[in-house]
Amino acid sequence: MAKAALSLSSFSLYLLLLSFISGGTLRLVNGQKTWCVAKPSSDEATLKENINYACSQVDCRVMQKGCPCFSPDNLMNHASIAMNLYYQSRGRNRWNCYFKSSALIVTTDPSYGNCNYE
Repeated sequence: MAKAALSLSSFSLYLLLLSFISGGTLRLVNGQKTWCVAKPSSDEATLKENINYACSQVDCRVMQKGCPCFSPDNLMNHASIAMNLYYQSRGRNRWNCYFKSSALIVTTDPSYGNCNYE
């Protein structure tokens, strides 16, 4: 569990640096696979709102207790999974990863362990 938490923290730092370096805008190469994740700077209320909205639109069972994406059990992880499920189901358009400016589109697959961010 500590390894997963460390890995998520490193990933969050990478996202923060990527956002800073690119001025908050990630430029995508045409046809490249992308994922939507929560911004590390998002507050708890926003993350909860994002989870509630996304999961009202898509099936979020993959992040329930005992499922592959439950752990680590924290808001940042669960919001990223829910937001990405929504983003992927809506065709990976940048406007489907807006979430009131609390999301980032990334080109590095955030999947970990048995949790696949398809």
